Amino acid sequence: MRPLKPILRFPFPLFACAGLCLLLAGCARKDDVTRSLPPQVYTDVSYGTDPLQKMDVYLPAGRTTTSTPLLVMFHGGAWISGDKSDFASYLDSIQRLLPAYAIANVNYRLASIGVNLFPTPERDADSAIQFLVRHVSAYHISQRFVYLGVSAGGQMALLQAYKYSTPRASAVISFFGPTDMKDLSLHSPDPEIRQFLPLLMSGTADQNPSLYLSTSPVHFVTASACPTLLLQGGQDPLVPPAEAFELQDTLQASGVAHQLVFYPDQGHGWTGTDLSDSFQKIVSFLHDYIP
Repeated sequence: MRPLKPILRFPFPLFACAGLCLLLAGCARKDDVTRSLPPQVYTDVSYGTDPLQKMDVYLPAGRTTTSTPLLVMFHGGAWISGDKSDFASYLDSIQRLLPAYAIANVNYRLASIGVNLFPTPERDADSAIQFLVRHVSAYHISQRFVYLGVSAGGQMALLQAYKYSTPRASAVISFFGPTDMKDLSLHSPDPEIRQFLPLLMSGTADQNPSLYLSTSPVHFVTASACPTLLLQGGQDPLVPPAEAFELQDTLQASGVAHQLVFYPDQGHGWTGTDLSDSFQKIVSFLHDYIP
């Protein structure tokens, strides 16, 4: 009687197949769980020890770590005022227009005489973003970060997008944000800005040129910069419209995808049909550049 042939050569592919099936089943269960996640809101989440270092996080239903982009928003107020609640009346519209997006609405330390001077706002913005990077798995969101800022927040959003590489920004949106701090200090139509900006910057542009340079987004544009959407009013009484055009020219020269939406009759903010148009421009821009 011939001896039975050993069968030890069979178990490995059988076990591998079984293991693969279990792995796929586990992945399927994980996908089912994330697809069924309900919407969630976390308010006043601390990303630092200061009472102002807080954010609100809005998570959509069905979010996943591969498919859910994050919109990080920075309010305006000339770096000395403002609050994340300034976005309150717009959040419903943003969530309706961008239902697949998670949103982080960020507060940061505000400057006053001798307190929280530059580059404090920039550091807070980076701290908030790094907090979010550390929590993408807990929030079930991806690392496709989009930054949006208004006025001073626009400067902060642009600076984070161009100057920092972790994470690499997927896109940035600025509503009339300053792009060249030296130009702002010299040519803002508002004499108060020309007066108090040197106080926030610990000197004039001649006295502290390195800080003016390091906080000016236009100086950090490279060919690898993320797609950029600029929205600017032609009658802006605070930020010279020329700054938006300067950034546009720099982006063009560097071959960076960008769009400047110019409202010739608007000032430093707008409502009505032009604001509706701005929101539609944002939706179209993100549709084009965020997969």
